[in-house]
Amino acid sequence: MAPQLVLLVNPAARGGRTVRLLGPVARRLRAGGAEVSVIVGDSAADALERACAAVAERPDALVAFGGDGLVHLAVQAVAGTDVPLGIIPAGTGNDIATALGVPRKDPIAAARTVLRGRSRLVDAARVRAGRAEELFAGVVCCGFDSRVNERANGLTWPPGMARYLLATVQELRRFRPIPFRVTFDDGEPIEREAMLVAVGNTSSYGAGMRVCPDARPDDGLLDVMILEAVSTAEFVRVFPSVYRGSHVSHQAVSVRRVRSVRLEAPDVVAYADGERIGPSPITCEIQPGALRVIT
Repeated sequence: MAPQLVLLVNPAARGGRTVRLLGPVARRLRAGGAEVSVIVGDSAADALERACAAVAERPDALVAFGGDGLVHLAVQAVAGTDVPLGIIPAGTGNDIATALGVPRKDPIAAARTVLRGRSRLVDAARVRAGRAEELFAGVVCCGFDSRVNERANGLTWPPGMARYLLATVQELRRFRPIPFRVTFDDGEPIEREAMLVAVGNTSSYGAGMRVCPDARPDDGLLDVMILEAVSTAEFVRVFPSVYRGSHVSHQAVSVRRVRSVRLEAPDVVAYADGERIGPSPITCEIQPGALRVIT
């Protein structure tokens, strides 16, 4: 019997430049014997509603054609079900796809991976921020990086990654270390002034920044990376090392592996998988084996 695939599409991925790949990808899936239906929501909420309705029909996979933001949305629909998640990377970063071993730069190769249908269980995590609650597959960021996201989302120019570079420069001019109160599992809270705190189910975000380099999506734990207060000059010096994951050797960096973590800090908004969740206080809790993914 032909596999039933639901293709969830973000037509705005990479500013709309990758939508031209949708036709070839759909043709490759159909040539491989799959029956393919396509979902394109009018908004994120509409796309999620359609995806949940599709998952309720028990297809052979829900396939996210887009970047980490679309994968994040798809996770909300499939987590806790027996419908596997397929990923065809078509975004800017594609960090979650990379962590799961999906071909990052070749959508047709990713389509072949989906057709093979080999799946495994991986973890997800639940994040609560204020009244908001969602699941995430990758990384939650709080602090300098989330403030850059907030600033970039308020800009209308320049387009693409250049907007985030501009927002980074602007935020550096005014950023001051943030007083965090951090509680690991059910332990005693610790208080630290920090530049940022990242909670990783997988290792990277932001198109290859290996902020939690040893995080694994199937170990039943979250990696919490804290970069404590440093001068702006030292922060600028250390920050590029996040692309190699070598920042964890810096004396101001600590990493702890936990099942849950609570973060409290003033004027901090959490972003998960690049998507805005909400303001502090923030709680993240691992959900072992909550996702079945095609890899």
